[in-house]
Amino acid sequence: MGIIEKIKEIEEEMGRTQKNKATEYHLGLLKAKLARYRAQLLEPASKSSGGGTGFDVQKSGDARVALIGFPSVGKSTLLSKCTHTVSETAAYEFTTLTAIPGVLEYEGARIQLLDLPGIVEGASQGRGRGRQVVATAKTADLILVMLDATKSEEQRRLLEIELDAVGIRLNKKKPDVVFKRKTTGGITLNKTVALTKTDEKTIRSILASYKLHNCDVMIREDITTDEFIDVLIGTRKYMPCLYVYNKIDAISLERMDKLAREDHTVVISCELGLNLDYLIERIWAELGLVKVYTKKRGAHPDLADPICLRTGATVEGVCNGIHRSLAANFRYALVWGKSSKFSPHAQKAGLNHHVADDDVVSIFTK
Repeated sequence: MGIIEKIKEIEEEMGRTQKNKATEYHLGLLKAKLARYRAQLLEPASKSSGGGTGFDVQKSGDARVALIGFPSVGKSTLLSKCTHTVSETAAYEFTTLTAIPGVLEYEGARIQLLDLPGIVEGASQGRGRGRQVVATAKTADLILVMLDATKSEEQRRLLEIELDAVGIRLNKKKPDVVFKRKTTGGITLNKTVALTKTDEKTIRSILASYKLHNCDVMIREDITTDEFIDVLIGTRKYMPCLYVYNKIDAISLERMDKLAREDHTVVISCELGLNLDYLIERIWAELGLVKVYTKKRGAHPDLADPICLRTGATVEGVCNGIHRSLAANFRYALVWGKSSKFSPHAQKAGLNHHVADDDVVSIFTK
């Protein structure tokens, strides 16, 4: 029996099993087994066999955004409208057959937008190059799930299932669980909160099913069985996601209003160019980047070419963004903007000073 058949068998058994307190332990074991088989499915059969033709393109710009969706929902049209890249578009499905990168420019920042081929149901098991699509999506900083506003909500659920199956967790935070392997001493399980969604017996049985008999586990939040399995596997990717509903010009105003009020959702029309500016603003906000402008002594700040850093970055990050040798010869920096204590005047700062969006930094060396 192949791995796909085993996965199907476990899924059928989970579907037949009623969810209650008595079956919680049995379901936990099934989920652990299912996660293990799915992990095997994603790994190549043997190291010697050729990996096939992947379409992972070189990462460029300050961040990468991946477009994922079923065929013919408007991914290529969005790429063509937002960037200067021409991606083939047509009224039939599967027009895009490989990954097409484009550069989205926002206030001087350059964001790589990746148009991936449409995925089909069963993509996590390798159907329709689906495994390559989701593997490429894992390298992105943000996922844009493109949906057709004229179709049912089932499309969103199916896409979430496919991404979940390959270990991509959308709009979720990593569970606050510390897991450490040991050589001896058995299992030490500590928790700082009461567990209402799982229990200690289920956790110990999952550890046994993964042949983990010596380890330390510290649970600091009320987690589910699935979240604990994710911590054990350790290869899960927690990614921000925006659900983009296209073709809003073909639905009623009431339905559009309902969709627009949902969390992490933007409604657009690529054909008519509606709401595309707001989408680009939301992409920037979800990426969580800050723009920092540099200034030479006695000159005006260079507002055309900002340095883009993650939120919470320091002056040291700005130095490394300019040149890696700059931090070693650093004396002090003058910072203007929101992070300056004396705004609108400059603040003299060290390497550990946290910069904010639209700050201007002037660096002085030894």
